[in-house]
Amino acid sequence: MTTYCAHLRLGLVLALVSVLAAGCVAKRPAPVIERAPQTKAAVPSAATVAKPAPPRQPDARAEFYTVKAGDTLYSIALDHGLDYRELAAWNSIDPSRIRVGQQLRLKPPQGAVVTSPLKTAPGSVEARPLGSSAPALVAENIKTQPKAVRVPYSDQAYAQMASLSPEPAPATKPATKPDSTRDEDDLDWLWPSAGKIVSTFNDSTSKGIAIAGRAGQPVVAGAAGRVIFSGTGIRGFGKLIVIKHNKTFLSVYGHNSELLVKEGQNVTAGQKIAEMGNTDSDQVKLHFEIRRFGKPVDPAKLLPDRP
Repeated sequence: MTTYCAHLRLGLVLALVSVLAAGCVAKRPAPVIERAPQTKAAVPSAATVAKPAPPRQPDARAEFYTVKAGDTLYSIALDHGLDYRELAAWNSIDPSRIRVGQQLRLKPPQGAVVTSPLKTAPGSVEARPLGSSAPALVAENIKTQPKAVRVPYSDQAYAQMASLSPEPAPATKPATKPDSTRDEDDLDWLWPSAGKIVSTFNDSTSKGIAIAGRAGQPVVAGAAGRVIFSGTGIRGFGKLIVIKHNKTFLSVYGHNSELLVKEGQNVTAGQKIAEMGNTDSDQVKLHFEIRRFGKPVDPAKLLPDRP
């Protein structure tokens, strides 16, 4: 009986321990872990994403052109971004003699030399013949340096030498980026004249912009280049100047009263080339175009903001 009671008490104790252990496990709180609130990564809107630059259109000019009624060699050259004299040379024709239906070569034949405008303004060079006709050098025009003289050391000689200061080296201009490394489309355009814009580019009835002004107002080159036309050979433009800037761009200046540059002349950006007028126009204004491979483009997209 005593043994039975001992076993019974032992069983009750073990059962109680098991219940208590189970209760402790069930009531233990889950561990709490603090976490920072998650936020979605900011997605840039379409307005903040820099758009890639549009691809530049290649030169799509045809190799030949068929002359139509009303064409002149000057207008054909202008429409294709060419110098009319080179166009005449490539086709072995007189500029004033073309006929309807005639095929003209728009690209130089094999081995032809293409005249390119100077990329920087040429310096003033005076050519002088060599030989007996060359002016003799006169002694008084030849500068000589003082010869070095060795003197014995003395306190007086040292003091004189110490008081001398070397001449400053001549100032040198900072190196500039050569034009040959610039892209054909990389031109620093200038406004050709001041005044109110009275018509804008629309690629159908207006191939450029019109700037109103007063008679005789200066007209300047929009960029450096070579004058390939200066005259009145293209109908509707009056007294006209066309400047070739590189293989890609031409600029056109129409309705002038006076032309101040000649064909073949190299001009710098901002150089006065004409005076504003109203030739072939109902008012005093400048008709200004920029042409890329002969095709007119909107000058407002290339010119700087007006002050």
